[in-house]
Amino acid sequence: MYKSSSQSFPKPRTNKEYLDLEKEYCSFGDTTHYLDIPKIFEYCEGSFLYDENNTPFLDLQMWYSAVNFGYKNKRINDAAKAQLDRLPQLASQYLHHEKIELATRLCKYNQEKFGNPGRVHFNVGGSQAIEDALKLIRNYKSGKSLMFAFEGGYHGRTLGASAITSSYRYRRRFGHFSERAQFIPFPYCFRCPFGKKNPDCDMFCLQQFERLFDTEYYGVWDAKAEQCEFAAFFVEMIQGTGGYVIPPKGYFSRLQAILEKRKILLVDDEIQMGIFRTGKFWAAEHFGVKPDVIVFGKALSNGLNPLSGIWAKEEFINPAIFPPGSTHSTFAGNPLGTAIGLEVIKMVSEEDYETMIMRKGAYFLNGLKELKKKFKVIADVDGLGLALRVEICHEDGFTPNKNLTDAIFNCGLQGNLEYMGKKHGLVLDIGGYYKNVITLAPAFSISEDELDMALALLEQVFTRCTK
Repeated sequence: MYKSSSQSFPKPRTNKEYLDLEKEYCSFGDTTHYLDIPKIFEYCEGSFLYDENNTPFLDLQMWYSAVNFGYKNKRINDAAKAQLDRLPQLASQYLHHEKIELATRLCKYNQEKFGNPGRVHFNVGGSQAIEDALKLIRNYKSGKSLMFAFEGGYHGRTLGASAITSSYRYRRRFGHFSERAQFIPFPYCFRCPFGKKNPDCDMFCLQQFERLFDTEYYGVWDAKAEQCEFAAFFVEMIQGTGGYVIPPKGYFSRLQAILEKRKILLVDDEIQMGIFRTGKFWAAEHFGVKPDVIVFGKALSNGLNPLSGIWAKEEFINPAIFPPGSTHSTFAGNPLGTAIGLEVIKMVSEEDYETMIMRKGAYFLNGLKELKKKFKVIADVDGLGLALRVEICHEDGFTPNKNLTDAIFNCGLQGNLEYMGKKHGLVLDIGGYYKNVITLAPAFSISEDELDMALALLEQVFTRCTK
């Protein structure tokens, strides 16, 4: 047994003692310090987190859309426990049934939906899977390293992923692993950078992208060789950290036509919106496109065990072009993660998640529209499935109001909201280009009664913060 003359295992500590220790021993470089005093939670179940006072906090962001199937989901937890008792660890040079079965199911689904055979390559986190996608494309495109990506896009904070993430804040102190992406305006119709109005604009933003290929002197295209300097376009079909921005119908199908004409690959980042967040298994299914590469993670393992990966068309990832050892992580495709992922795939194949999520999403969105009528500071609400947004502005209906958004976020975490005669809290997430958007990603298991609670608690925080 471990022994030390300098320390021993502590007796139970108070949260105040834990916070003092955290200040001294924990890095502040991660994402826990949005609040002056970070919140400590003790317990979770379903759609709720609980603090040391056993106050229930209704969670409307579910670990950034990682815990889509609810906290402590019994069926998923049981799958993890069964794998833990049978084959919890295995070096990645060996195989196990769960990895093969999960990859098979994902590939068969994608071939049925998009018509293309392909293969799955697993990793651990979303950023790592983005790195794998970058390597795969550079390899296939003979070392081409330039990428297109969207303004407002978020693909991760590792060096390669941050190069295609639009926020300079994530790169400023670390330099570049590779050339930074060329960022193209996303079809953010509420804040059109060109001052246009949909649908009268005929997608002017897309026309501006296509004009880059009119002549070699716009810097991306060699008309004589019919070659583009850029290998791929990394997209989120619905922007996540950018504020759950939903594009107009027809945008992505027109974009893919432009890309295919120039032999530019379409890489679909489904890390946050995949696995039914939008009411489809992949968000891309709403928009009439056929991705060349899909990057996934988060909800595939319901947040229990890190698991991510890429699916790519056979021509990019077959063993002749992408042989063993092309990219590797010790814990990629581990037995626990893939067993959980396989159980998630079984669950969603046994129930009509599409109908259920679209119904709940429509109910929630209608409630948010009613809130918008009551509060002038709510400038825009939108949603697809259970991915919803509330954009908060000054009373002119357009100028971003970050301070009010922060106040609403903080108010929810005080744990002193009233509902049905009891104290409650509210867990929200902030996104958007100006950090003025409340992004809502409730658990798929959330009930209609809990959605009513969510709307009531949201109304309370808006009322308190706008007095």
